[in-house]
Amino acid sequence: MKDCATPRIVDAEQWERERAELLAREKAHTRAGDALAAARRRLPMKRMPPLAVVGARGPVDLHEVFEGRRMLLVYHFMWKAGASHDKQCPGCTHTQVAMDAVVRAYLAERDVTYAVFSAGPWAEIAAYRDFMGWTVPWYSTADCQDARIATRDGGDLRCYLRAGNDVYLTYETTARGVEAMLPTLQLLDLTPYGRQEAWEDSPPGWPQQDTASAWWWRAGRPVAQWTRTDDAVK
Repeated sequence: MKDCATPRIVDAEQWERERAELLAREKAHTRAGDALAAARRRLPMKRMPPLAVVGARGPVDLHEVFEGRRMLLVYHFMWKAGASHDKQCPGCTHTQVAMDAVVRAYLAERDVTYAVFSAGPWAEIAAYRDFMGWTVPWYSTADCQDARIATRDGGDLRCYLRAGNDVYLTYETTARGVEAMLPTLQLLDLTPYGRQEAWEDSPPGWPQQDTASAWWWRAGRPVAQWTRTDDAVK
């Protein structure tokens, strides 16, 4: 990032004035987000058909994934069957790095369980979870009669509500809708160079990569994997 353009230099008074102008826009953005959240809470729900997934204890019905809680958040992890760890989805891997036990403990305080579904075979997805050192409950939908009900192509986030043994879908999102799981991106948005991706509206001379999310890879592996291994991909 040497010799990149930099923000203009101003005196303290002008900086405070322009920061105050931006703060007013940030507060409006927050209020707009609150209004969207309120609308989500008013969405209707649809009943899920009977569905069994495979986890560490073998096949379980969908309502058992809730672990006794009323609500369930499920991320649908894109899977390349038969591929080595370094070939698995860097974006889906990125989503999971922040979902540690502490985050899940706070979700549980609001009666929410978090889990990961994937269309990959149980043995493969469990091996990947363990390789990454994750403790999140993972479940395979590979044997579901209608896999698209349980897991599409991956990259989705879904919310469910349980009433007894009945399960209802209340919300789903995909693409940039899952950025709520990526605090890295929100933090980068606060920095002067942002995410450094070509689609961003940045001033001339700002560092940017032509391929969005290319920086999620390094030396042939998703970046997070380098915290787990020093083995180069050959």
